[in-house]
Amino acid sequence: MSLKYKRILLKLSGESLMGEKSFGIDSDILEHLADEVFKVIKLKAEIGIVIGGGNIYRGLSAQKQGVDRVTGDQMGMLATVINSLALQNSLEKRGVYTRVQSAIKMDEIAEPFILRKALRHIEKKRVVIFSSGTGSPYFTTDTAAALRAIEIKADVIIKGTRVNGVYDSDPEKNKKAKMYKTLTYQKVLEKDLRVMDLTAITLCQENKLPIKVINMNVKDNLRKLVTGENIGTLIC
Repeated sequence: MSLKYKRILLKLSGESLMGEKSFGIDSDILEHLADEVFKVIKLKAEIGIVIGGGNIYRGLSAQKQGVDRVTGDQMGMLATVINSLALQNSLEKRGVYTRVQSAIKMDEIAEPFILRKALRHIEKKRVVIFSSGTGSPYFTTDTAAALRAIEIKADVIIKGTRVNGVYDSDPEKNKKAKMYKTLTYQKVLEKDLRVMDLTAITLCQENKLPIKVINMNVKDNLRKLVTGENIGTLIC
């Protein structure tokens, strides 16, 4: 089967792993996400993944608790490693060869991020999960996703959310919210749609990297997208 997007960077928020919980990881959601990635791997797609850590710890929120911003961001980076290891475990139970690479050196837990090594894994159809963000404070995992996608020469960033695409207002609060099928990077910035942060959008714009926003909670959405079905919102 021909694929519209052969090499993808899947961006998942830490909050997406919570399900209906207020904290931590919902095992049912984790298994669902692993199933969705597994289906795409079977189609010979090449996949990198970046997961946030907001379900465990968020650096910006830490400031309200009196935690220094740099320390809070470092704690958030470590939270992404926990999520990455959890997803790796679920994928490997399905026979998917997976590597976690970390932007912070922690040799006993994850490989260090080395681009050439990451590319070799991806060429061998191994899933590479990029953890620890960029390895530097003040940068979000959105920015890390954009950076890694550009580095591995991904065809697209797929932003997995719990709604069907990008709307003009919050569809969970406004039933009349209008969904966009396509947007330009500039419109995202002008309308302050907060799909990804300013740095991430700017990186994608400068490198002409398209972004697809889809509902990852819907079964088979990831497979449908990579095989060419027109779902979600395209930002280009």
